[in-house]
Amino acid sequence: METTANPKKAGSEGLLDREGGSDSSGRGGGSSGSGDGEGGKGGGAVGGWVFHVGVNSIGHEYCHARFLLIRGKYVLMYKRDPHENRGIKPIRKGIIGPTTMVEELGRRKVNHGDFYIIQFFNRLDETKKGEIACPTAGEARKWIEAFDHAKQQVENELSRGASTRNKLNLEEEINLDGHRPRVRRYAYELRKLIRIGQGPETLLRQSSKLGENVRSDGFMEMDTGDAIEAHEWKCVRTLNGVRIFEDVSDSKSGKGVLVKAVGVVDASADNVFEVVLSLDRHKRYEWDMLTGDLELLDSYDGHYDVVYGTYDPKYLTRWQSKRDFVFSRQWFRGQDGTYTILQFPAVHKKHPPKSGYRRTKINPSTWEIKCLNMPMGSNGKKCFVTQMLEMHSSRWFKWKKNGSSKFEKSIPCALLSQVSGLKEYIEANPALKFESSTTVVHSKLSDVSISNGEYFDTDVQDEFYDAIAAESSSSSEDEDSDDQEDELNKKDPKVKLKNVSWAITSLALKRKSVADAKELDPTVAPIAIEPGQFHCSLNKGKDDNDTNCWASPSGTGFMIRGKTYLKDNSKVVGGDPLLKLIGVDWFKVDKAIDSVALHPRCLVQTEAGKKLPFILIINLQVPAKPNYCLVLYYASERPVNGSSLLGKFVDGNDMFRDSRFKLIPSIVEGYWMVKRAVGTKACLLGKAVTCKYLRQDNFFEIDVDIGSSSVARSVIGLVLGYVTSLVVDLAILIEAKEESELPEYILGTVRLNRLRPDTAVPLED
Repeated sequence: METTANPKKAGSEGLLDREGGSDSSGRGGGSSGSGDGEGGKGGGAVGGWVFHVGVNSIGHEYCHARFLLIRGKYVLMYKRDPHENRGIKPIRKGIIGPTTMVEELGRRKVNHGDFYIIQFFNRLDETKKGEIACPTAGEARKWIEAFDHAKQQVENELSRGASTRNKLNLEEEINLDGHRPRVRRYAYELRKLIRIGQGPETLLRQSSKLGENVRSDGFMEMDTGDAIEAHEWKCVRTLNGVRIFEDVSDSKSGKGVLVKAVGVVDASADNVFEVVLSLDRHKRYEWDMLTGDLELLDSYDGHYDVVYGTYDPKYLTRWQSKRDFVFSRQWFRGQDGTYTILQFPAVHKKHPPKSGYRRTKINPSTWEIKCLNMPMGSNGKKCFVTQMLEMHSSRWFKWKKNGSSKFEKSIPCALLSQVSGLKEYIEANPALKFESSTTVVHSKLSDVSISNGEYFDTDVQDEFYDAIAAESSSSSEDEDSDDQEDELNKKDPKVKLKNVSWAITSLALKRKSVADAKELDPTVAPIAIEPGQFHCSLNKGKDDNDTNCWASPSGTGFMIRGKTYLKDNSKVVGGDPLLKLIGVDWFKVDKAIDSVALHPRCLVQTEAGKKLPFILIINLQVPAKPNYCLVLYYASERPVNGSSLLGKFVDGNDMFRDSRFKLIPSIVEGYWMVKRAVGTKACLLGKAVTCKYLRQDNFFEIDVDIGSSSVARSVIGLVLGYVTSLVVDLAILIEAKEESELPEYILGTVRLNRLRPDTAVPLED
């Protein structure tokens, strides 16, 4: 595509015809300066060039270069940069309302180039939606962060009282779809603009132009431990500064050996992700010595594609013929900023083996790309790159036995060497070391300087995994328990492990009692809850060997925010859940069912259920054929304390709930690829998927629409493929953001042991 600095020129050179609709928002920046009355004068704004894409009223696709501006809760769209064209009118404007949602739809072809699509919609009216396109994953990420920051400001306004809420209801929400409304106000006095992207000329370059002159926006701290998995990794080789590890733990599966290559790359995670995903032959030839010849066969939903490739292994051994292969790639970005790419061998009927080539299967593998936190004052970017793959155990041990020369002539070694090639390729291309998304432009009208740090949610910078492996669960105790342990160990060193376990147990009980006192009404006498009187469609497991059942594990397998989290980001081992899991329903339905608690067959409607002080219902709506509903019922011994965090959550507004409802997953047993896909990082479900809330009588229900996110649909589809062999632990929390709310506590847990979809029962009237 040709490069142009003029949006009109861009449109005239084939960037499409007429205006039509989309919906947009962006990333966290602060309030702004349009000066047209919203949010006051002065402050900062987040703005930049995007493509507004969609279909107009007569069915024609359009794609226009537009300048998008987010200032406070307001979103404005211009034909030209308002910073350079003082007095220009926005062509669309509106506020980000409490029901406005944003979703990243992945990569898609736009104007013959690969772009990242962001969709905006009203969760109560799905006809109101639209899309913008960004040239890189980094820019898409920043717009989503800007949107989250703006929505946080709306939440803060709503919390001020009814008068502010009524005023907010009178303002019109942003709508980038359909006919453009007439806008009379002018934009002026932009005091400071935090710019995303480099202008329309950069938009017109394809996403392989990975970005020039960027500024850091904040980093994800690299985890010091590999808590995402319960493996024992041993370094067996180093190749060009990259370490190669073998999993030496006693694997129960017996299917193969896991090996991985690990290296630090001097570039942002966004840029490295773009390089790994790119199929450009000339670029891949510079770092990928094995699979440089790749061709896209099919692409689905922006996060999944099928790729055909060839390689010539003659440099490994002269007796091997040329090979071709087909594999699928599935990718997503977690809320912590980590990119994950899953690669599976695949079959494609339309692409049989090539003449002169032998069809082979590439080893299942994954890429993980995480940002590293840099020292203060450093302008550089670094990320931690891990490539993991599964190998046949007999071959691996044979290579180990015969020495390194045999291994270095193997296909797996060539695959693991991709990390080394990637590291050297980026080192040789300085432009790739810079992130391409954010610059700060100072207006001539003002020299006001605002720190970038004001605009970013520190919660994003969590640096620990939130679910921990069983063997590392003793890694976090408070100072008092450490002192007690030292004294006991001096007397009898043999009791060390016993005392560590005792310390964790006592801390867990202590935290639970503190949470009980804060969150539940202490003036009401507790009642005894007997789980045996509640009957659900899924049985409670009798022991660890039972299948297609549920259990309620302790919270010691999860890390939660400690008392000093706001000062030092420290996390502690979770305690026992505040609420008691009394039952689990496993339903199959034609379509997702909301308000399960109102169904006459529901546990909540039984005589025993009506006598409970409080019941929390989590309805996980699983998209599949058929659809499923996994319904968890938690009960408390006393009513909820209305002034507590739980009370504010249960009786608060939906925006507050969306910003606090947190889930931590952990695959205890299962296929390693599924573990990598699910991970163990906490997820704010209200920001990841659509959640609906129902508060009535003695219960509170949360309906979680997993199908509302393309990323979540993709991951859950993978999980369902292996669900009969998975043991999954989940922890439910309300995220603590204020010092008075710390330490966090676990609201409830559940263990799902090898569920069988065919045992789900229909939910009938």
